[in-house]
Amino acid sequence: MADWLPEGWSVPQLLLVALALTIAITGVVAAGTSQTAFSTYNAAWDGASDLREAASDQGADPVVALNTTEYTDADPNGTIAVVLSPDEPYSQQDRERLAAFVEEGGTLVVAEDYGPHSTPLLEAVGAETRFDGAPLRDEQEYYRSPALPVATNVSTHPETENVDQLTLNHGTSLAVNDSGTNTTVLVRSSEFAYLDTDRDGELDDNETLASRPVVVRESAGAGTVYVVSDPSIFINAMLERPGNAQFAANLFADHEAAILDYSHVTGQPPLAVALLTLQKSPLWQVVVASVGIGAVVWGRRLRRLQDTVLDRLGHEPPEARLALADASPDEVVAYLQRRHPDWDEQRLRRVMRGVIRTDESTESND
Repeated sequence: MADWLPEGWSVPQLLLVALALTIAITGVVAAGTSQTAFSTYNAAWDGASDLREAASDQGADPVVALNTTEYTDADPNGTIAVVLSPDEPYSQQDRERLAAFVEEGGTLVVAEDYGPHSTPLLEAVGAETRFDGAPLRDEQEYYRSPALPVATNVSTHPETENVDQLTLNHGTSLAVNDSGTNTTVLVRSSEFAYLDTDRDGELDDNETLASRPVVVRESAGAGTVYVVSDPSIFINAMLERPGNAQFAANLFADHEAAILDYSHVTGQPPLAVALLTLQKSPLWQVVVASVGIGAVVWGRRLRRLQDTVLDRLGHEPPEARLALADASPDEVVAYLQRRHPDWDEQRLRRVMRGVIRTDESTESND
């Protein structure tokens, strides 16, 4: 046996344990992370884990919402909510919760490009801005390719402080009611941008160059709605582009809480979902606590049962063997008589005296 191995272990046993631990750790990590785009549990380039950190850095306590009841539980004043390109439609009840949140003073950010489920939210909260849905391209002002246009026309407002530009990633533009007194365009593309209506990646005769809105602010009730024409502005890779991270920080500033709304986004990690469900459900907290207490109680009972079975089979638990080793000869004889009543007492005592003399002789020789 190798000297570095634990006592009683072999190399195959150690490798098997290491493999089991690796599989267990990998499973836990997989259950707690996501590969879904825009997910706050996705730390890859297309995830939004950095957005949660941006909220925390600005003092806005981030709350991951898997249900729109978070809107009814939150204090609208001082709370900002972010919706990034939902995968599923919001129900009538869900939309009413968001509308009430904004009406009572909440701040809502809706970022979308081509998805169909964000427009009903804007309608529900009373915002008039809409997503065009056609890809926005710019052959002059862009990052890496015209599909990643750089919006350089930035108005001076608190939300755009220290922001000189925003970089989009396959975004669109916004259709704005220019006559609306409650509407303010914060950021526009350059004058060389166009909407690729036929999606052929080229500027055609029926596609015109113009500076187009990409970020709009609207007042609705006592609240505020920000409409952003590209949710990718907020993913990890794009927050590294000039202006994008600062814009996100400006939105979270002066808010005490941030609702990251994933109530209608699929692909959330099961472990994260379970933990969030546990945090929000007193019933499940009681169930889990009861299971834990039951496991401890039954663990003790099973151990006592094991000791009883071993005792009946003639085996002693380690505690009993240690206690027997420290017992006097009379106690050992009495113990053996109880275990083996058919044994002769005199014979037992002779054996005991012989063992004791042998031990004493061994000790004196040492």
